Amino acid sequence: MKTTLIPLALILAGCDPTPPPHPETEPTPSPAFATQTQALEKARAAEAWLMDAAEAQRRQTEGATPP
Repeated sequence: MKTTLIPLALILAGCDPTPPPHPETEPTPSPAFATQTQALEKARAAEAWLMDAAEAQRRQTEGATPP
């Protein structure tokens, strides 16, 4: 009986219920994603420039008096 309990206890003690931790690694972004992000940033900058120009034009037209 002892001969079967000792190996059984060793086998059960070797089984750990928690999985081993995974190493922390940073995901590498794909080049296509980086390109799309840059294009989006450019578009936002262009939109801001156009909104500022439209606002300046609006202020200029409101300040002009009709003859």
